[in-house]
Amino acid sequence: MAEKDDHTYSSEKLRRIPLCILFNNARIALRMDELGLEIARIAFPAALALTADPIASLVDTAFIGQIGPVELAAVGVSIAVFNQVSRIAIFPLVSVTTSFVAEEDTVAKVSPEAQESENSEMQPIINSEKEKLIPHGDSDENTYKSESLDGSLDIVKLKPEKRHIPSASSALIIGAVLGLLQAIFLISGAKPILIFMGIKSDSPMLNPAQQYLTLRSLGAPAVLLSLAMQGVFRGFKDTKTPLYATVAGDVTNIILDPIFIFTFRLGVSGAAIAHVISQYLISVILFWRLMEQVDILPPNIKYLQFSRFLKNGLLLLMRVIAVTFCVTLAASMAARQGSTSMAAFQVCLQVWLATSLLADGLAVSGQAILASSFAEKDYDKARATASRVLQLGLVLGLVLAVMLGVGLQFGARLFTKDVDVLNLIGVGIPFVAATQPINALAFVFDGVNFGASDFAYSAYSMVMVAIISILLLFILSSSHGFVGLWIALTIYMSLRAFAGFWRIGTGTGPWKFLWS
Repeated sequence: MAEKDDHTYSSEKLRRIPLCILFNNARIALRMDELGLEIARIAFPAALALTADPIASLVDTAFIGQIGPVELAAVGVSIAVFNQVSRIAIFPLVSVTTSFVAEEDTVAKVSPEAQESENSEMQPIINSEKEKLIPHGDSDENTYKSESLDGSLDIVKLKPEKRHIPSASSALIIGAVLGLLQAIFLISGAKPILIFMGIKSDSPMLNPAQQYLTLRSLGAPAVLLSLAMQGVFRGFKDTKTPLYATVAGDVTNIILDPIFIFTFRLGVSGAAIAHVISQYLISVILFWRLMEQVDILPPNIKYLQFSRFLKNGLLLLMRVIAVTFCVTLAASMAARQGSTSMAAFQVCLQVWLATSLLADGLAVSGQAILASSFAEKDYDKARATASRVLQLGLVLGLVLAVMLGVGLQFGARLFTKDVDVLNLIGVGIPFVAATQPINALAFVFDGVNFGASDFAYSAYSMVMVAIISILLLFILSSSHGFVGLWIALTIYMSLRAFAGFWRIGTGTGPWKFLWS
């Protein structure tokens, strides 16, 4: 009996070592218990919403690929530029918004003032058998008396009070301003930016690339505003609303693509116009739904939390520049190798990102739950959540690796019929498939550390990873060409995953409680 107790104690002590967080209760990783269901309710819609836009870009790529390899390569460069600038502008905002909103919403729910307010709203308003619905002239518009002539009791449903979340108002204002600045920057500087990306001034790619980037930039305000609102909904642990809005917009994009590209003969311009329309539709739907839940107009300027956003946003701005610069640099180097290399790289990259973002759904789930757990100081739930989402991320990555390794061999022809491009895509497929488990862990580690509001470490570690990766991109692309680009990107994602694991695995920063 004593030996059994010693074994149990040793096992429990082992589980308390931060390095073992990936293996804690691994046998129940797929169990649909209370935590598993909470993760699934947030992660599944979030994953679908996150992959909807890359899938729409894949559809754009497939339609444009039917025009020709030059147009496909041109759009590939434009999409890389647009995504780079968008991520720099909005990713820090979305990440901090999710954490801040989750914290504020949790604190509001558990504070005595909030509970007292909630109790007063839920007091019975039916005080007699003979009442009639009569609004009080001197009371709140949502307070009623109930009266019925037949002596029956009427159940009165009060209109729910809107939430007062300062971070939501701040996020919308910042998102709208950044969207306008992005549109002005990309429209006015489209040509020099594309030349800087590696498209020569006499290249046949320049004109279609400039057309696509200029028109798509008109949708930048809608893109950034909608993503800011998605950050708010994620903080509420509501990922279904962004999913419905995104699906509605992307279905519209898919329907309009062939109409504008082929029926109206607008080519790459038609693809850009269809995408812009879909983004504004998404933004309108999200704004309408958010107005029903949140008091968006702030009572005064002090109500907003610009300083808090600025402090943490600048840290994540460093991080996102480092993250996206590596991928954008790889796209630029592919463009310098010619249209064939760029077209193949564009197809592989879009598939790589679309499937990897499935893991970002788990990251969003982990971030929202962990932010609430840290706000409540519920460290047991924080530990369990971190372990579970990381284990699920690894499983998801392995499944995606198998699916892509087999499916992409046959699916590449959906994007192009050019033999040279197809041959190069075949070279990239093993890298796209094999890196899925690494990518999944890297994304989930990001969400876990964001949930702990560990923004400083996330920023500085990513800068170090980017410096190493950029050097490798230059060295390997010059010596091994197209293959060298993918070897460098594989190392880049491996270093990202290692950096995320190091913080938790050593039990430092906000993860010191893992030693207890």
